Amino acid sequence: MNKPERLISLDAFRGFTMMSMVLVNNPGSWEQIYQQLEHAKWHGWTFTDSIFPSFLWIVGVAMTFAFAVRKDKGDSNSRIIVQALRRAAIIFGLGLFVNGFPFGFMGDSSFSFATLRIPGVLQRIAICYFLSTIVYLYFSIRGQIAIIIGLLTSYWAIMKLIPAPGIALGSMEIEKNFASYVDSIFMKGHMWKYTITWDPEGIISTIPSLATTLCGILTGEYLRTSTHGKEEKVCWMFVVSSGLLLLGTILDIWLPINKSLWTSSYTIFMAGWSLALFAIFFFLIDTKGYHKWATPCIIFGMNAIFIYVLSSVQEVVLEKITVSVQNPGAAASVQSLKSFVVQKYFMSHFSPLNGSVLYAILTDLIIGIVAWQMWRKKWFVKV
Repeated sequence: MNKPERLISLDAFRGFTMMSMVLVNNPGSWEQIYQQLEHAKWHGWTFTDSIFPSFLWIVGVAMTFAFAVRKDKGDSNSRIIVQALRRAAIIFGLGLFVNGFPFGFMGDSSFSFATLRIPGVLQRIAICYFLSTIVYLYFSIRGQIAIIIGLLTSYWAIMKLIPAPGIALGSMEIEKNFASYVDSIFMKGHMWKYTITWDPEGIISTIPSLATTLCGILTGEYLRTSTHGKEEKVCWMFVVSSGLLLLGTILDIWLPINKSLWTSSYTIFMAGWSLALFAIFFFLIDTKGYHKWATPCIIFGMNAIFIYVLSSVQEVVLEKITVSVQNPGAAASVQSLKSFVVQKYFMSHFSPLNGSVLYAILTDLIIGIVAWQMWRKKWFVKV
């Protein structure tokens, strides 16, 4: 059995996505952010809104290659599912760790397991990964397409046709929609502290996010076929991505593109966006052989989950560590280490927006150095 050729472009696209995620999650100030580096206020989308669905889409593509290897080794479906369940549980647990860190230490007196946020980015990845595993193993490509259509249609019907107390039928407004109503019933007290009454990774919005992962699986299945050459595959990926982008834009008329609700139009549009971006990586790297320019992306992509956890933890640590700042003619004040660094070295030399984004870039570079050292020493953290 020949070892399958590694899809370097997928590693690079994953790394690009992680670099983008670190950049938008670590501004110098949350009050000073360029529009494209923050989420849309509600309906609509920015570059930031494309990052999470791209990662879920990548998970789907990667699954097809990983499971093909497992199948070639003789692993049964049940064994693959058990392994997928174990991996999903670890990723879900890491998500809870990120949500709870630093667990009451470092001067954090607000922590309580009674109010620990249960959903989150890693939790959604875990759920979509496990459920997509079952779909991939037991359904044909036609069945997978039917499930995607069923998920997106069901989500539309749930949001538009099921009534909720005190909410207008079919409302898609913030805190006044069926998804927020369900979250308030089943996750009360365990949601994101900035929303409280609903969660951007809530229950109902997980339905179409599963479709995002399945769209990645369909792409992976196509990439593994031998009926088309690489350049022809690139052409078809651009054709399909253009169709998905157009369809998502049209559906936006009836069901707004919305990341927090993960609407069906958003799912389709972002599947097109992910496919188009990946096609560029695939063309340059795996088709034309231009690898060197993508090395930083590849380095980030080889330890993606670890980098996400590291970037989340370091942000909290820098906020919890405090320093005493001497103020001329006034009493000393206490600031977080992050605030001190941002004010002294960034905001005092650059405009607020530029200082904020330069701090985020520095964070990306520092984490990139850690990722580079791990890559150089072949330390790959697998879950």
